[in-house]
Amino acid sequence: MQGGKQNKMLVKCLAVGALAANCFLVWCEETKEGVVIDPGGEGERILAEIGREGLQVKYIINTHGHIDHTAANEQVREGTGARLAIHVDDAPMLSDPALNLSRYLGMNYRCSPPDLTLRDGDEIAVGNDKLTVLHTPGHTKGGISLQAPGMIFTGDTLFAGSVGRTDFPGGSFSELIASIKNKILVCGDDCIVYPGHGPATTIGHERVNNPFL
Repeated sequence: MQGGKQNKMLVKCLAVGALAANCFLVWCEETKEGVVIDPGGEGERILAEIGREGLQVKYIINTHGHIDHTAANEQVREGTGARLAIHVDDAPMLSDPALNLSRYLGMNYRCSPPDLTLRDGDEIAVGNDKLTVLHTPGHTKGGISLQAPGMIFTGDTLFAGSVGRTDFPGGSFSELIASIKNKILVCGDDCIVYPGHGPATTIGHERVNNPFL
């Protein structure tokens, strides 16, 4: 999936790692400044794509702290000099193999601390554009979605035809559904949803067709 152009924001999706998590490159067309959302593996491939597009990556943003969304944090940070950001409630997951689930995959992955921690309502500059942080707990305590005009990156909160798992530490089905209804569905039916796994969809399609909603 190569994604969309909304205003001046461009999006490219790379499915990375054993669990095919969606890593997004998001950038301002005018300035080429961008962010990497959820570098979950294959750091060299991500860096090659950044170079191919000629991007200046300012931030690496984790929508939550599970390893399939964070495994290439260090490699991409070293390769770009970007600052690593995650919600304050999920920051401890980066250095805890039990919380980031890597222990259960036989890996014991640890990442160094983030450069900044995020909270609901924070804004992240992307060249002349911006992403707004929406705290959307349920899959994890510090799960976030990232909103820009006409698009939203939902991590493992909302998928095409499904929602995120809530049986991991910090998960809550009631919180997840509340996050979707109160923070995501209000973005408008034409809003493109870029989820943490699988194909893109729209708010309108999910409102009508998602069996969990």
